[in-house]
Amino acid sequence: MFSISGQARIFVFRDPVDLRKGSEGLSCVVEDTFGDELTSGAFFVFLNRKRDRMKVLYWDADGLAIWYKRLERGTFS
Repeated sequence: MFSISGQARIFVFRDPVDLRKGSEGLSCVVEDTFGDELTSGAFFVFLNRKRDRMKVLYWDADGLAIWYKRLERGTFS
């Protein structure tokens, strides 16, 4: 489990992303879009085309971590 402070920066990608990508693929997307923000402690949120799956990529104390959520019903708004 991870906690988010009130001062955390959260970036949500508007365009759908292929969620078969792991930490390496998603980190390339972040670096192409934001440059050196990957290790800043920000949270990067990716959604698939159907918006029923989400991955959150973030820099933990000693490396990259991914949180994954799949909805059984409905979509993320």
